[in-house]
Amino acid sequence: MADAEEERHRRGLRFRKREDHAVELFTEAREHLDDRARVDRVLVQLGRFYNPTLDQPIVDVVTRRGVLEALEAGDVESARRLLDERLALYTGTEPPRS
Repeated sequence: MADAEEERHRRGLRFRKREDHAVELFTEAREHLDDRARVDRVLVQLGRFYNPTLDQPIVDVVTRRGVLEALEAGDVESARRLLDERLALYTGTEPPRS
């Protein structure tokens, strides 16, 4: 019985580790909104991860395009808001209020 419980715990740790990586990528994108190319690379990575709750990538193409267009226009707040909204969908929390 202890072995089954330990295996379940390990599976949970692997899931949290994977989940944390996506959150870390969101944090990296938010911290480097002045570097459009870096944000784009991070969003491509997040687009490769799947959000089973939404049945789509963690960051979809529409959101990626919106963030990059906002950054190109110099609208950092809109880019940050889009990232926060997508992170909230992923984590199941409310996005921060601006």
